[in-house]
Amino acid sequence: MKPIISALAAISIATTQAAPADSAEKTVSIVLVHGAFVDGSGWKATYDILSNAGYEVLVVQQPTIALHDDVAETERVIAKARHPVILVGHSYGGMVITEAGDNPKSAASSILRHLLLRPGSR
Repeated sequence: MKPIISALAAISIATTQAAPADSAEKTVSIVLVHGAFVDGSGWKATYDILSNAGYEVLVVQQPTIALHDDVAETERVIAKARHPVILVGHSYGGMVITEAGDNPKSAASSILRHLLLRPGSR
């Protein structure tokens, strides 16, 4: 399931890119924020896809102890970005990017969530 989510995230982010397709380096940076009970390593496949496509990709490794600490860590990562930022948060990371999205460097945000269906359900 993770590779599917990673591919969908990469596709949705890549299609929002306004720079010409032949540009070697894209004009946005992508900041990936993980959900609760996981860490930034869950973004590896997405990181690889987007990096290979020419994006600057930064993965936040927030402590997930308190929301304000997670937002502060995300803001530190945003400050390191070379370009305007697209924030992508999975699950709990959506709360974090909602708070950090007020940053003037943030160009857009996307909250990813998925639903696992039982066999035979719709």
